[in-house]
Amino acid sequence: MIDRTGLAEFLRRRRESLQPEDVGLPRGHRRRTAGLRREEVAALCHISADYYSRLERERGPHPSEQMVASIAQGLHLSLDERDHLFRLAGHNPPARGATSAHIGPGMLRIFDRLTDTPAEIVTELGETLRQTPLAVALTGDLTNYTGPARSIGYRWFTDPATRALYHPDEHALHSRVFAAGLRRVVTLRGPESRAAHLQRLLLDRSEEFRAVWREHEVGVRYADVKRLVHPELGVLELACQALLDPEQGHSLLVYTAVPGSESHEKLRLLSVIGPNAILVGRNHE
Repeated sequence: MIDRTGLAEFLRRRRESLQPEDVGLPRGHRRRTAGLRREEVAALCHISADYYSRLERERGPHPSEQMVASIAQGLHLSLDERDHLFRLAGHNPPARGATSAHIGPGMLRIFDRLTDTPAEIVTELGETLRQTPLAVALTGDLTNYTGPARSIGYRWFTDPATRALYHPDEHALHSRVFAAGLRRVVTLRGPESRAAHLQRLLLDRSEEFRAVWREHEVGVRYADVKRLVHPELGVLELACQALLDPEQGHSLLVYTAVPGSESHEKLRLLSVIGPNAILVGRNHE
């Protein structure tokens, strides 16, 4: 059963405890509100300001699990806070760990500050949860895929448009990396896991995956620099640093170029070109 009073008080306290800079928003002038405004929180949660305001006033419909998850993420809640919010809203908390899409607040705080570089947060199966605008300009919006196509490893073996984003000379290495990475997760999570489901799908749908899988490789990694191919800017040579959240199994990937290099200049131009030239992602499953 929903605890409307507890829910309203919890939402209000969490909103008032957040500052604009905590969530990547400008502070602006003449700010009198303690913490964030209701309309700012609503925008972060991808819900209407009226709907959110009614929750803080102990009114409105019973929020769905999907709505509660969106609010928990928008408010940058910890896992304990997220679980508490679900219980106040009359729902059982979702599972923690690798199957969860809830991004930890610490990782979100870092991500929100990466306004001038391509970066993304991905699950252990290569499912993109968040992208910076520059990352969208580089690779297209990868957050809108559904089903198994959410995983870049699945798309790699089933969608030629995904391969077009990477230099052809590195395609064979990518195949080995994705297969080895999936093997690690299948072994870690077990035969009934989502990783094992992806494995079975790929064994059924991709001859190349079957061949690479038979090699039984583990621990295959990329070189220090990846070469990505942009439809207008051409090849960009980018280093990729990863920050791991071990509790959730999420990784924050940050792409950088050597200062003064041609790729560094191309990254600067990406903010002007934007995502319009990227065609990948039109045919989502």
